[in-house]
Amino acid sequence: MADPVVVGVDGSPASLEAVRTAAHEAVLRGTALRLVHAFGWPSLRPSPDVPPWNPAAAGVRELVDGTLAGAEQRARQVAPHLDITREVTVGEPLTVLEIESRTASLVVVGSRGLSAFGSLLLGSTAVHLAAHGRCPVLVVRGGPNPTGPVLLAVDGSPAGAEAVAFAFAEAAVRGAGLLALHVWNTWGRRAYEGPGDPLTMLVDIERLRTEEQQLLDDALPPWQSRYPRVTVERRLVRSRVRVALIDASHDAQLVVVGARGRGGFTGLLLGSVSQALLHHAHCSVAVVRGEA
Repeated sequence: MADPVVVGVDGSPASLEAVRTAAHEAVLRGTALRLVHAFGWPSLRPSPDVPPWNPAAAGVRELVDGTLAGAEQRARQVAPHLDITREVTVGEPLTVLEIESRTASLVVVGSRGLSAFGSLLLGSTAVHLAAHGRCPVLVVRGGPNPTGPVLLAVDGSPAGAEAVAFAFAEAAVRGAGLLALHVWNTWGRRAYEGPGDPLTMLVDIERLRTEEQQLLDDALPPWQSRYPRVTVERRLVRSRVRVALIDASHDAQLVVVGARGRGGFTGLLLGSVSQALLHHAHCSVAVVRGEA
């Protein structure tokens, strides 16, 4: 069996919705679901004589079991026969889920969580995992269109190649179409490179458009041949990248984006485009890191 789908659980409505999504993803992949609840001592105020590695002795086992039981019940509503395991651990949720990502096929989290108990707040857990997770991270948010396509943000970067692969696989298991969207503009770019470039020049828009179309066309064929049943729409748009992708997410059931595109600063683990989608997309977002 493939590596499990891991979902962070804190009992909040957003995390329970993430459980439903994670259960569905596990079914699509033919793998198990792992429910993970992590908490830190500061929020629980344990007795001074309680060992910090023993949640059962802290008097919170019933509360935690109730949270996970409710999450498992939610998962069973989606997939009654799914193989489900539970994991309760003492630790910072960011660190715990990052460690879990090392042996997972996908980590799923809600966009917002509880502020005290096992918090899963966007801006902390979701962004941190998207930047540091060892597997793709799916952040459940918005109101996905169940009949819409999987929206792939194509940027032509080497790191984005794994996002292309993930998007095709998702479209295939979901029985959905794939919208490959490449957004380009002339801000901050030069049309030509080389020692003979003039200091001041007019941008050749048509040449740029041709180059960007070629970038889009080159990114897809290897995966189209591997997933011949996936219907692919290629769309080239001249606009601001974040605005165009967020707008396109209105009609999508999932957005897939690389952690950092070709326009980011070297060394950044998560780019501005992926962060913008995590905060503002109208459907769930999967962030896929390329090879380190």
